Formats: sequence, C-alpha cells, structure tokens
Amino acid sequence: MSTLSRRQALTLMTAAAALPTSLSAQTNPSLAELAKAKGILFGSAVGAGNANALTGSFYDAKYLDILKRECAVLVPENEHKIYVIAAQPDKYNFEPGDRIAAFAKQNGMKLRGHTLFWNRVEFMPQWIKDHDFGPNPKKEAERFLRDYIKAVCEHYGTSVHSWDVVNETIDPQTGNIRETPFTKILGPEALRIAFEAAKEHAPHAQLVYNDYMSWEKGNETHRNGVLKLLRWFRDQNITVNGMGIQSHIGNDGHIDQVQDKDWKAFVDEIVGMDYDLLITEFDVNDKDLPTDPKVRDAAIAKAATRYLDMMLSYKQLKEFLCWGMCDKYTWLQGWTPRADKTLQRSTPYDVDYKPKLLREALAASFKNASPR
Repeated sequence: MSTLSRRQALTLMTAAAALPTSLSAQTNPSLAELAKAKGILFGSAVGAGNANALTGSFYDAKYLDILKRECAVLVPENEHKIYVIAAQPDKYNFEPGDRIAAFAKQNGMKLRGHTLFWNRVEFMPQWIKDHDFGPNPKKEAERFLRDYIKAVCEHYGTSVHSWDVVNETIDPQTGNIRETPFTKILGPEALRIAFEAAKEHAPHAQLVYNDYMSWEKGNETHRNGVLKLLRWFRDQNITVNGMGIQSHIGNDGHIDQVQDKDWKAFVDEIVGMDYDLLITEFDVNDKDLPTDPKVRDAAIAKAATRYLDMMLSYKQLKEFLCWGMCDKYTWLQGWTPRADKTLQRSTPYDVDYKPKLLREALAASFKNASPR
C-alpha cells in the first residue's frame, strides 16, 4: 500500500510535470565536479560478480560510461568481502577486486575498501563458521583476524584511501554486538583487533565503522547501539576515524516516517565525538510508493533532498557514495522487490541509463551545500 495520501500524490505529480522530460542535457557538470566544488568526494559502488546478474555492473560498458562521467571514487560492491576473498580456506582470491582497482586507477578515480570485517555470520564463508579454533581459541581467532586483515590491506596498499574496517556489527533488534564465531570467542575485543590490524597495515587510510541505521521510525534501538559502540571506541582509545552512514533511505518501509530531531541528535553526537562522516551506500527504496513512475520519481527526489540537505549541512561529511548509479543493477531489485512487479527506481539513472529526478536532486543538494 502506498504511504502517500491522494493529495501528496497529486502534489508530486504536479511537481514532476513541471520538470523536463529529458534530463540528459543537464548532466554537465558531473556530480563529481559539483561535489568537489564543495570539498566532497562523490562516487558509487560497482560489482564485478556475475556478468548476467545484478552483481555484474562492471561488465556493462554503458554503466562504466556513467561511472567515468559522474564519479571520482569507486567502491567494490562485494569484491572486498571475506566470502569473495576467502571463499576457500587455503587461498585468497583478489582477482575480481583487482579488476575494479585497475579500472579506477586507469580513470583517475580513488578507491574505497569495503569491508575488512563484516561481523555478520550469514555473510561469512561456511568453512569459517565450521572452523575449529583449537585448544587456545582466543589466540587462534586473533591470529586469523590479524593475518587476514594484513593480507588484504597489504595487497591493496595505498590504492585504497579509506576502509570500512568493521561493518554492521550492531544487531538492530537488540542494539548489541552481533554474535559470530569471532565475537563468541573474543567478545568486543574482536572489533579492537580489526581496527588495530587495519591501522598497522593501512596506516595511510581512513578507518571507518560502517552501518545501516536510518532516520526513519523503527531504527531507534539500532541508532542507540551504534552510539554506544562509538563511545566504546573512544573510551578504549581505538583508532576509528569515521562513521559510515549507509543511507539506504526508506529501506525499512517507513519512507515518510522520518524522525528529523532524533536523527539530528544522533548525528550531532557522532560529530561531537570527533568522527568524520561518510555517506557510503546511498539509494532510495521505493517499495511503498505508488506505481506511477512520475509520482515515484518525484517522491524519491523529495525524500533524497530532505535527507541530503540535512546531512550536507555537516562539514564533517566529505565523502558520498551511491550504492549503484543505475536501476538495472540496484541490489534492491532482488532484496526488496515491489509488490506490483515494477522495477525499483532507487538510483540516479533508470534501466535505460537515462538520468532521473534523483540525479538532479543530488546535483541541487551539492550546489546548495556549504564548502567544507
């Protein structure tokens, strides 16, 4: 069911009708150029998985053209994750990530790393879940984490300027650290070890904690758990430079139930602890918006503008990545498909590689942002 009232839908349709039917002529300057003018690094995710799937945008020349035109930084969608690199216990596979790294270098783009330690058991290789950590499990679990992070950081070296060191370790239902093979053995020290290893082997890089708590209703426990973790990092003198706010807007199905004051208090506390801010995985989930694409696009652009205008008011925010630039490859098509069977319209470009109102909303927000 749509979360928009009839009056809201009509208002958005009117707004959409007043906008140009073709936005292709408005893609200059690029989003990267507009962001750079305000001291912000703009980019996107790209996937080098299955060429015939949502994870294979890297193999689509038209998608790569969008990246080259619009982006100054790339992040591999899955290719830095442990289930790709360490799918087998006896060897590391860097080849998919290396292809993205080479493309970024060839096109003068920076590279983000995502992620060294995804502390969610469902995204760990089966062999790690079944691994026997021996008679001294604490020593062995720590050795594994340090050795793995060393291998990944040293492989990519200075080509990665910013790492999501730990990803999504807070359970949104409880606000506590998730239980995985590593936290069962090491407790929160697993997180300390990850950041210590990253600092040792990527001393040049920005070290980030990344998570998906959002500003809509229903994220209160998640936000409080993240704040508790960030306070712990500071209390323990653990080097964590930034907070990666994924920014999957509307992903909880409450796109119109925004908690502006609570969200501002949340972000204020983060920057008050002297953390940098990053938007690391921006998109807008339209699963609860009407079928009409004009209404949907206008609602998406409106939600994005409301969010970005608040977030870009923080001068600590200096990096912004979309989680994909084209609807053809957004993970949301598979993760939360729409009940009406139409495709999600969650990214700046549609399935035909044409810019949408969301692209113009991003451009306008960058233009309106204060320099940092």
